[in-house]
Amino acid sequence: MTTAAVFGTGSWGTAYAAVLADSGTTVRMWGRRQAVVDQINAGSNEDYLPGIPLPTGISATTDPAEAAEGADIIVLAVPSQTLRANLADWGGVLPRNAAIVSLMKGVELGTTKRMSEVIAEAGGVEPRRIVVVSGPNLAKEIALKQPAASVVACIDEAVAGMVAEASNPPYFRPYTTTDVVGAELSGAVKNVIALAVGMAEGLGMGDNSKASIITRGLAETSRLGMALGADPVTFSGLAGVGDLIATCMSPLSRNRTFGLNLGRGMGVEEVVAVTKQTAEGVKSCESILQLAHDHGVDVPIIEQVAAVVHDGRRAEDVVGALMGRALKNEAK
Repeated sequence: MTTAAVFGTGSWGTAYAAVLADSGTTVRMWGRRQAVVDQINAGSNEDYLPGIPLPTGISATTDPAEAAEGADIIVLAVPSQTLRANLADWGGVLPRNAAIVSLMKGVELGTTKRMSEVIAEAGGVEPRRIVVVSGPNLAKEIALKQPAASVVACIDEAVAGMVAEASNPPYFRPYTTTDVVGAELSGAVKNVIALAVGMAEGLGMGDNSKASIITRGLAETSRLGMALGADPVTFSGLAGVGDLIATCMSPLSRNRTFGLNLGRGMGVEEVVAVTKQTAEGVKSCESILQLAHDHGVDVPIIEQVAAVVHDGRRAEDVVGALMGRALKNEAK
């Protein structure tokens, strides 16, 4: 029987642990807070997925070595900007032959590295063992066992297949790909585009406006991805447009909700104070913008979101900046 360790007890880490357990995988979770660990051991995670029972086969601990011991699959589900420090804390407890699965959707500040690159560098993990799971992954819907599909990306097809087999309950259909760059970048950039869509809604704009942002946001994602060597087909699939639509349009999306509050006139610190959470797009927009600049890629929506989040620009000023750009061919 396959054994998996999930490092992180937030909503998506817990939902994916349930996906694994419902596939017959034995799951041990690691959490920093004893209170959440106790909840999981009692059969739920009331802090992040209240009222949703967890399947049998999931246990939790605050000891990383206990969680990782003998695991065939290690799942990393911590905030993207804490990954490097967490890998340093966990030291040598991760099994040397396990597949390392990233659920994180961000680009590291300062280094502009994708999460798989951080895992390889800080964790000393061979790229053939690093797997990225991405797609329309709204945690609450998956925890409620609503049908969903996702992408399991790894440069080694056999490793991707093994993780897919361990993540295949009746309500969750994984597809495999070798395009780690495209899957991973799509997951990071869509959070920033969702902030822009949320801002548009907060300003009272309708579906034409939001659809335009989503479509042009996909164009920015594709341009940056292809500059990094991604397969353009990925951006029209689950990890690309699928995840983008879910994150931009669902009220369950933290990034869309964060942008909605910005559009209504709140500042970043005010939104954090109200929601008690910082959306991944807020943390990653500067590093994604820097990555685009480093590769000479034009990303005007990302640039304007970063200006609102980090430079204090008003959300309503973004519209004029985007609409006033020089005319161009849509395909360029």
